[in-house]
Amino acid sequence: EYITGLGLFPNPADTMTLIPFLKRVQNGCGRKIQSVTADAGYASEENYTYLEENGQEAYIKPTDYEVRKTKRFKENIYRVENLLYDEEKDTFTCPNEKRLFCVGESYEKTESGYVTTKKNYVCENCEGCSHREKCYKAKDGARQISVSQTMRRLKREATERINTERGIILRQNRSIQVEGAFGVLKEDFGFRRFLTRGKVKTETQFFILAIAFNVQKLWNREKFERFNMFLFNEKAS
Repeated sequence: EYITGLGLFPNPADTMTLIPFLKRVQNGCGRKIQSVTADAGYASEENYTYLEENGQEAYIKPTDYEVRKTKRFKENIYRVENLLYDEEKDTFTCPNEKRLFCVGESYEKTESGYVTTKKNYVCENCEGCSHREKCYKAKDGARQISVSQTMRRLKREATERINTERGIILRQNRSIQVEGAFGVLKEDFGFRRFLTRGKVKTETQFFILAIAFNVQKLWNREKFERFNMFLFNEKAS
């Protein structure tokens, strides 16, 4: 329940923040963090891959996790995610039983230099298809899709991981402990804006707030005898 690391970043999206922040925290505490729990804003192929390559368990919910559970998503047979995929032949099958073959690869590079490889698939024949208006909006040609097979695998594994007993407990505690810290700083401490300018000065102010938060947390844990409690159980939420 303590704040053990912090940092301010100019990135407009959270995905570019996870790796540099994690490195900073690990360098500061001098040890490797075995599992990382974060909200869906940090889900990306680059982040999943980094954690996998470093032997760290990622309990990060895919960005489309909630959408995938909806009836509308599951019943949309034209979505790429719902097309039948043959891993051995590396082909997708559309609702009209036509196959989409891989015709090449394309590459995208992030600001940090990570390269995402996407496979491009084209349907063998869309001519006269009764599903065309719902399946493919272009007036001419066959349906084309672009898929990162690496991301497909990583999202599947992440979904399985966050739905384990441990994954559920960790995600619940992230909501309680992490979001709770922001709530205390904003509501109890009345912290709404930085009083200084510049990264060094604003981070210094943030460090002072974190120290005050941790002192108060220590006092509360001692008062309510919660020193041996590291995670709230499932019923707590």
